[in-house]
Amino acid sequence: MSKRYTAEFKRDAIALVRSSPHRNVTEIARELGVSPEGLRGWVKQAKVDCGEGAPGALTTAEKDELQRLRRENREQQQTIEILKKAAAFFAKETMK
Repeated sequence: MSKRYTAEFKRDAIALVRSSPHRNVTEIARELGVSPEGLRGWVKQAKVDCGEGAPGALTTAEKDELQRLRRENREQQQTIEILKKAAAFFAKETMK
């Protein structure tokens, strides 16, 4: 089960990694009590958010928007399915 960390904690952890070039991420992660992979991910995402990431990498804002749009799309598809079933039901009822 994964823990949830506050944005402030993540921001401070990223700042610690950036301000300590002579220390590796695993060492800092152990000190903070987080997984090294998680901390590396936070640092990588922070670089993307600052425009220093790989070409085509999504910023946090873009990821949030994509997630919101996918959720909206899923809800709309469910609504369409319900409306199709309702239309078929009422069409059948009017034929009786």
